[in-house]
Amino acid sequence: MSQPRPDEFKPPPECPVFEPSWEEFADPFAFINKIRPIAEKTGICKVRPPPDWQPPFACDVDRLHFTPRIQRLNELEAQTRVKLNFLDQIAKFWELQGCTLKIPHVERKILDLYQLNKLVADEGGFDVVCKDRRWTKIATTMGFAPGKAVGSHLRAHYERIIYPYNLFQSGANLLVCTIMIPITLNILVKEVPIQIKQEPVEAKDLQTEPEKPKSRYKRSVDLYVCLVCGSGSDEDKLLLCDGCDDSYHTFCLIPPLHDVPKGDWRCPKCLAQECSKPQEAFGFEQARRDYSLKAFGEMADSFKSDYFNMPVHMVPTELVEKEFWRLVGTIEEDVTVEYGADIASKEFGSGFPIKGGKFKVAPHDEKYLSCGWNLNNMAMMDPSVLTHVTADICGMTLPWLYVGMCFSSFCWHIEDHWSYSINYLHWGEPKTWYGAPGFAAEQLEAVMKKLAPELFESQPDLLHQLVTIMNPNTLMAHGVPIYRTNQCAGEFVITFPRAYHSGFNQGFNFAEAVNFCTVDWMPLGRQCVDHYRLLHRYCVFSHDEMICNMAAKAEKLNMVLASAVHKDMVLMVSEEKDLRDHIRKMGVVQCELFEYDLLQDDERQCVKCRTTCYLSALTCPCRPGEQVCLHHAHHLCSCSISKYTLKYRFTLDDLFPMMNAVKQRAESYDEWASRVTEVLEAKLDKKRNLSMFHSLIEESDKMSFPDNDLLRHLKLVTQDAERCSSVAQQLLKGKRQTRYRTSGGKSQNQLTVEELRSFVRQLYNLPCSLTQAPLLKEMLNRIEDFQQHSEKVLSDDVSGNLVGEIQSLLDESSEFDVCLPEVPRLRERLELARWLAAVRQAEDSATSPRGLSLDGMRQLIDHGVGLTPHPSTERAMARLQELLTLSEQWEEKAQMLLRARPSESVEFLSATLKEVEAIPTYLPNCLLLQDSVNRAKDWLKEAEGVQAGRRVPVLDTLSEMVLRGRAIPVQLDPLERLEALVSEVQAWKESAAKTFLLKNSSFTLLEVLCPRCEVGSSLKRKMKKTKGDAVPCGKKRTGRLDSLSDVEKALSDSKDSASAMVTLGEVRLKELESLASVRAANESKLLPSADCGALKVCVCQKPPMGAMRQCELCRDAFHRVCVGGPVDALDVEPWLCQSCHRSSKPPLDKILPLLASLQRIRVRLPEGDALRYMIERTVSWQRRARELMTSYDLSSTSQEHKGSSLPQKRCGTDSSAKVSAVAMQCLSAELEELMVEGLLLQVSLPETEQLYSLLLNGPPVQRMRSTSLSLKLTSIKYFSCLICCLRKRDAVISAEKKAKRRIEKEGLGLDTEVRERGISKRKKQRMSKEKRRERKAASVSASPSYLSDLSPSDDSEEDMILCPAESCLQPAGDEVYWVQCDCCNQWFHMVCVGVSAKMAAEEDYMCVTCSKQNMGQHRK
Repeated sequence: MSQPRPDEFKPPPECPVFEPSWEEFADPFAFINKIRPIAEKTGICKVRPPPDWQPPFACDVDRLHFTPRIQRLNELEAQTRVKLNFLDQIAKFWELQGCTLKIPHVERKILDLYQLNKLVADEGGFDVVCKDRRWTKIATTMGFAPGKAVGSHLRAHYERIIYPYNLFQSGANLLVCTIMIPITLNILVKEVPIQIKQEPVEAKDLQTEPEKPKSRYKRSVDLYVCLVCGSGSDEDKLLLCDGCDDSYHTFCLIPPLHDVPKGDWRCPKCLAQECSKPQEAFGFEQARRDYSLKAFGEMADSFKSDYFNMPVHMVPTELVEKEFWRLVGTIEEDVTVEYGADIASKEFGSGFPIKGGKFKVAPHDEKYLSCGWNLNNMAMMDPSVLTHVTADICGMTLPWLYVGMCFSSFCWHIEDHWSYSINYLHWGEPKTWYGAPGFAAEQLEAVMKKLAPELFESQPDLLHQLVTIMNPNTLMAHGVPIYRTNQCAGEFVITFPRAYHSGFNQGFNFAEAVNFCTVDWMPLGRQCVDHYRLLHRYCVFSHDEMICNMAAKAEKLNMVLASAVHKDMVLMVSEEKDLRDHIRKMGVVQCELFEYDLLQDDERQCVKCRTTCYLSALTCPCRPGEQVCLHHAHHLCSCSISKYTLKYRFTLDDLFPMMNAVKQRAESYDEWASRVTEVLEAKLDKKRNLSMFHSLIEESDKMSFPDNDLLRHLKLVTQDAERCSSVAQQLLKGKRQTRYRTSGGKSQNQLTVEELRSFVRQLYNLPCSLTQAPLLKEMLNRIEDFQQHSEKVLSDDVSGNLVGEIQSLLDESSEFDVCLPEVPRLRERLELARWLAAVRQAEDSATSPRGLSLDGMRQLIDHGVGLTPHPSTERAMARLQELLTLSEQWEEKAQMLLRARPSESVEFLSATLKEVEAIPTYLPNCLLLQDSVNRAKDWLKEAEGVQAGRRVPVLDTLSEMVLRGRAIPVQLDPLERLEALVSEVQAWKESAAKTFLLKNSSFTLLEVLCPRCEVGSSLKRKMKKTKGDAVPCGKKRTGRLDSLSDVEKALSDSKDSASAMVTLGEVRLKELESLASVRAANESKLLPSADCGALKVCVCQKPPMGAMRQCELCRDAFHRVCVGGPVDALDVEPWLCQSCHRSSKPPLDKILPLLASLQRIRVRLPEGDALRYMIERTVSWQRRARELMTSYDLSSTSQEHKGSSLPQKRCGTDSSAKVSAVAMQCLSAELEELMVEGLLLQVSLPETEQLYSLLLNGPPVQRMRSTSLSLKLTSIKYFSCLICCLRKRDAVISAEKKAKRRIEKEGLGLDTEVRERGISKRKKQRMSKEKRRERKAASVSASPSYLSDLSPSDDSEEDMILCPAESCLQPAGDEVYWVQCDCCNQWFHMVCVGVSAKMAAEEDYMCVTCSKQNMGQHRK
């Protein structure tokens, strides 16, 4: 951004801008009176109406024609005009000398002759400057760079151009032109002509004006002689004046001329006569052209766009402002504009609509006709005293119109009679205003007279001519306060009394202005009349006449106006009485009543001061139609005073009653005003309370006293007192909400102690007395005591013992709603004291188990870092930091020892920990290390006891010791041996598990080796576990052995193997008892009963159906489909269910080495005790079994059995079925018990197979007496009965017939039931392929077996069941295969229906009848 030039215009500060609400805007005078205290300080202000206030433009644009004023910008500025006047005078001087003035250039700058002349004069004149050699100083002052010999050039130019003119002005002697034409100048000097203003003298052309050659010499030597020397010699040097024909020698002139001038030459006498002519008063010329509003706008827009070379609306206002002040301050550029000012609205119509006007107002705009802000109404509204002026004053009571263009300006001026003015910009580009407050009016006048005295010498009332402007920056530099604003369209600008203002237009616009006067103006109005009398300026209206008119209507005046009129009238009557007494003493005896109000203002002006006469005047018969005011009685004429006549409008006796009438009207107000004044000026104990002020305000409202300065002052004082009372009350109660109490900071509105003192003084300086003042004074004393105590505490050394005292001070400070500078320091000191107390407490607690921790030290150090530096804290910080460093080192070392691999020994760690005992800090890692050493010592003692061999250790104890030893980060030598021992035991357990457990077995090794606590199917055991009583938490178990966990716990808790054997013996007894009850229950449920359909068997818990199998141990029944198993081979071993078949049952020779290896390990574990008990039980059982079997001759039994037994197809099964069970009813209980216990053993023994064979075939002694061989459970849906097949046909005929008849009946019932239960194929639930195969296989194999089991021979099959096929082939033979229909459940010969065994096993079969029925249903 470029730096501004030193002479670049700097805008003054902005004046106030007001935006009234609709309520405030309703009464213009009330609003102006409200803003006057603020706005009169700047002289001008701007008012923005509410946005919706938009009056229509009512001016008749077509009729509006005006002749604008011509303004040359560089003639407007006072100092520039002085320069131009000087150049006009010096140019005229040289023109009369026959030369044309050419202004030279110095250092490429036009030489400012006016400034050069003024500086030389200020330095004492040409001779003094030359004598003291001050030309270099003058050159520097004019802005030329030093060191270039510019001073000598300035001296030459001054001596050649200005010095002869100054000699002429001083009258020292005659002078002629010393300039040689043409003149040869230095290279640094360049001659150029200056543009001289055209009025009153125009500058000539650059060259000397061409003239006919004219002789300068005398025609006859005898006739012409030099008037200086009186000689006629040297006739070639004798000049003849072109004005008076006087002759002079060129060498007699001062200074002498070397050559004869080529142009007209005037002698010194003619030159003095010509230059002494008075100058014409400066004023604006009227343009020669008459403009319409449209034509003027086109011209204005064209000028602005051409000047700035851009559209008019895009030119910034700041640029126009700077350019305007540049143009008015330069003499090199001559810019001329035109301004349509002071156009009478009465002739062309106002911009506002008026009642009865030609402009037709829309219904929604009629409100603007009577609006107070309508300038046609404002001047003549009741609050304006101008309503009492009888004549219409154009420009004051009637608005004037202003049509502006870019750079057109209005010069510095104040309004007539120092009145208010209001200007409204209807439309167009902004108008820039500058204003000075009324109190600075004389200061502004003095500055302008000082800077341009030449202008005021010729025109004392220059500032009243509105033709002179001065740069605001110049005025501000001399101390005059100046303010500015940009008035935009739709905005008002108000000027206040005696406020000088000026400005210019930014472009084409239309404005309207009018004057108004309020009551507060009246004293200024009288002062203005006196001021005009001194300036000999005419008055626009008679102030005395206006006062008398108001006094004549005293009964209609409001209180304030009546009071103001009375005050003004007192001054007027007193002055008039004194003047009339003076005139009478002078000898004027003739008096005459004369009605001056009937004359026009210009007919009754004082011939001396031009004041409008009204109350009285002096006249003389010698000068008819003329008069003087009583102030200028000696300036009327030269006649005797006795001839003068005093003409008066009122006698003094008439004036006093008028004054008394106004006084009576204003008495009530004056009495109130006097009481208000008395109250406001009361001192000390005479002060009244606040209620008195409220009563005076209420009285003014009741009496409708106007809102004047006195009332506003009373209200202002009352408001101040109320605020002070409220603040004092809040300070006393401490209820002021501040940020101090929440965040510790100072609130923006919180008082300091000094401010509180000032506030207390303010309370006592109020015109009224407040009850809070003494209380607040007392609080101030307490605050001062607090400050003294705080300073004492702060001066002492800080320690932790001061916490309570400092806290009490802070608590006391919270009662004062004042900003106390000691409080932050006390807070800092409190933090220091608390920190030191915390450090001391931490150091004292270091001896406790959990004393000073590392985190606590770090927190203390971190907190201490943020504290205010203090020696006490620094010492404590150093101690803490040293202790923290040492503690961290030991913590790190302890952590390294805990993580060391391999771990350190107990002795090394114990020695290390002894060094840590001296550190008074809670060190977690060191404590952990100490705990590890203690645990290591205890573990070593325990391991030493185990290794001593006093007692065989239990595996759980060893495992727990190993786990504990591994968790201890200390070197433990016995740990490796114990780990090896545990690993060896685990390997033994794995070997035992491989020996006993089946593949994917759900049983544990202990479950297999230990006798069962619960006997039955897995489902029953789960239900029992679920429904069993849980052991309450926290209670010890009793001696009951109800589950495997109880047994395992008992074995682990046993002291030795003997006690473990006793425990396992108890479990064995429970196993046998439980198994007996289970076998009895399973046997009983298989007996024939009425409700066989409710029977649930097998792992699937469904009714019996198809081929069944029975466990030899638990005697429970299972579907062959569910449990599987081969169907071709005969059972040579007893079949056990999944619950009873718990292990692989290895032979005894594989088990004994396991026990031997465990004994070598010398570690007890439940599985080892169980194995030992199982081996002892096995050996015992084997002995008993051998003793029992020795009572039978097994060899002969086997041969006899082979020769006389039944064929391979036994009762209850076909050729592919196995023997399901042995009928135990016919055998002894001892043999049965032995067999059951043998099946419980998890060892494979040959005695088990021999005993099973014995039970299956029976002993030879019992073979003939046996009545049954086996039991076959063959039911499709359920078991029907138990069939005992006799070995000999002759012995069982009767029983066979009964069984045949029973089976026939049940078969028929079965077929019926199957048919009734049959469902359609669409509703039949589909089964998986594997299930169907199993079902088919069972159906194919089991059904015929069922039939054959019921028949005593093959020849009786047809009697039992018939094939439903239409053409049954009636197959015969040992094996007949059947197939069942999946729809109606009927059985068919496979050969009769053409189904192979593979098809029957893998595919669904549907008979012909069911196929036809299904096809019929599909057709439907």
